[in-house]
Amino acid sequence: MDQPLPKTTSWALARLIAGQMCLHGAMAGSRMAAPLLALKLGYGALSVGSLLALFSLMQVFLAIPAGRYADQHGLKRPVGAALLAAVAGALLAALWPRFEVLCLSALCLGGATGAASIALQRHVGRAAHDATELKRVFSWLAIGPAVSNFFGPVTAGLLIDHAGVWLGGTAADIHGFQAAFLCMALLPLLTWFWIRDTQELPPVVHPAGVPKPQVWHLLREPSMRRLLLVNWLLSSCWDVHTFVVPVLGHERAFSASVIGAILGSFAIAAACVRVAMPLLAVHLREWVVVSGAMLVTALLFGLYPLMHTPLAMGLCSVLLGLVLGSVQPMIMSTLHQITPHALHGQALGLRLMSINMSSVLMPLLFGTAGTVVGVSAVFWTVGAAVALGSRAAWHLRPAAA
Repeated sequence: MDQPLPKTTSWALARLIAGQMCLHGAMAGSRMAAPLLALKLGYGALSVGSLLALFSLMQVFLAIPAGRYADQHGLKRPVGAALLAAVAGALLAALWPRFEVLCLSALCLGGATGAASIALQRHVGRAAHDATELKRVFSWLAIGPAVSNFFGPVTAGLLIDHAGVWLGGTAADIHGFQAAFLCMALLPLLTWFWIRDTQELPPVVHPAGVPKPQVWHLLREPSMRRLLLVNWLLSSCWDVHTFVVPVLGHERAFSASVIGAILGSFAIAAACVRVAMPLLAVHLREWVVVSGAMLVTALLFGLYPLMHTPLAMGLCSVLLGLVLGSVQPMIMSTLHQITPHALHGQALGLRLMSINMSSVLMPLLFGTAGTVVGVSAVFWTVGAAVALGSRAAWHLRPAAA
């Protein structure tokens, strides 16, 4: 039998969240700085788009092996390897600020962040003792990326604008970019500071004579196929919102700051709902939250293109952030409940692979479709698909419920 798992204390969970924030912040800051530097070096929109795709591309191929490695070795070894890759990636960009090196840096930072997140999520999920605690800990853990998506780019932006001046140059010169990447290289070291004393969980014991389960066998289970479909649809909603809102704003002659405020209100709302969810975890049911969120998202996507003022679009953005921000903890809780302990890491990798495949392909699809039929039709089409997918979310309901 497996050994009893030690309970994760609030302080232990806080350290893991802080560690996740530092690593994810390094990736988020680099993801903002790299395309700006590429533009400064004279590269065009296609090159910049390809550079951004590389942050997600490595996670598509690395997710399953990283999950398998986490299943075998626990938390610290996978995270330690990921941190070395992240430091190396950011440091390369700081030392040699060239486009080819930025591409390599994007692969390193994206892959490292994905691999570390799988190990962290697996550890937290295994340490939870019941469904309510799963919802609670994953709600707290989901706050980390929301916060780091703010402080990582802000820190990098401040250094880009001011470090060059401090060194005797000009704002946003090459030295400012190098300082930003150097700071991003230091952040992962703080991750190790936060997680180094975390108690490893005992390994999963396989019964003698029984072949080890394989992650691809999970796809034979209807519940896993439904969960991946729902997760992919909702991930596409994040992508389409990020892509379409700037286009709609530009069509309506909104300023860049107004468009940024609309997108920022979405991120703040998503973070706020994740702060509230741990307090409500005992009352939440995963399939109810997810299916309800899909129906409300479909409604908001139907209304969004009809909103022609910044205030109206901002209100839609806030509501959408509240709805979509509630989904990830419920998805993670469900995944851990329907997956064998020996496959938790690989199941998380399967989920991450599908999300990042969407992040690589969907913007290209949205751009093509928006050119042909208009961006409003993109909103309505994705909204209709999400509404239809809510049926799959409802069928995630446990048989005993």
